[in-house]
Amino acid sequence: MTSHATTASHQPNRPTLSADESATRQASDAVARFVEELQAGWDQHDADVSNRHFAADILWGSPFGASVHGYAELHPIHARLKRSGKGGNASRFEIVDVLAPAPGVAVAQVRRIALGLDGQVVEPSDDLSASFSEMALYVLVRRDGVWWVAAGQNTPIRPAP
Repeated sequence: MTSHATTASHQPNRPTLSADESATRQASDAVARFVEELQAGWDQHDADVSNRHFAADILWGSPFGASVHGYAELHPIHARLKRSGKGGNASRFEIVDVLAPAPGVAVAQVRRIALGLDGQVVEPSDDLSASFSEMALYVLVRRDGVWWVAAGQNTPIRPAP
């Protein structure tokens, strides 16, 4: 008897969703611009900058399991967190990968690396009150020539068990 997992891995019609080079390049450029805004917002402790291209109906998952729906709910949370320095004083954002499953859609993995006062990487810790790095998954959608963040999910980076 063949298991479902085995059968699924051998399906001949499994698509490659990010095969359009032009769409992938456009999506990658959009993600790069978005990450520049994230970096600037972090550096300036300014949620208005980092959330500039969040859609009105954005879906968001926090690094601690909360789910937020809508810019009106999410933006005040981010403004408060930026003012309090939650996550650490300084960070560096890195694009890990970008897919363009359809024209005008970008799915991106972005890592935020927490930096200490000395500019060095803060090692992962189980201390929930300490600075932490995180991996995020973002979905961006282009509307009328502008790329908007439709969804984001953050996962803290912790020490390996």
